Amino acid sequence: MNKRVIFMSRTAVNFALDVVLLLITLTLIFTTAVLRFVFPVASASVGWTLWGSSYDNWANFQFVLMSLVAGAVLVHIMLHWSWVCGVVITKLLRRPARVAKLDEGIQTLWGVGMLIVVLHFLAALVGIAYVTVQPPPIL
Repeated sequence: MNKRVIFMSRTAVNFALDVVLLLITLTLIFTTAVLRFVFPVASASVGWTLWGSSYDNWANFQFVLMSLVAGAVLVHIMLHWSWVCGVVITKLLRRPARVAKLDEGIQTLWGVGMLIVVLHFLAALVGIAYVTVQPPPIL
């Protein structure tokens, strides 16, 4: 049996990722529009269904899509990280390109560090929202 290994070029991988990201984003936009314009507000949507799914099912699907978009964007940034570092160094920090070349290890450390900062910032915002949410008044 002849085994052939198929390698995709970097361009093909980027194009495939961009197509997947576009499809997920369009589906997320559609789902958000359904929740906003088709269903009544969440508090009044009990019992309403669209194509066999309730408001809560649609909202859960929206969260899954949003998570997929976030993951795909992260992969997209990872695939373009050398370019991002080059733009930051040459355009924002105004260093000459020949002097400002970082090795891949340093670029990876910067990327992981930035990811940690962003995730901690988002976690802090969710934590603040969690401790400051107000229940309805007791009548």
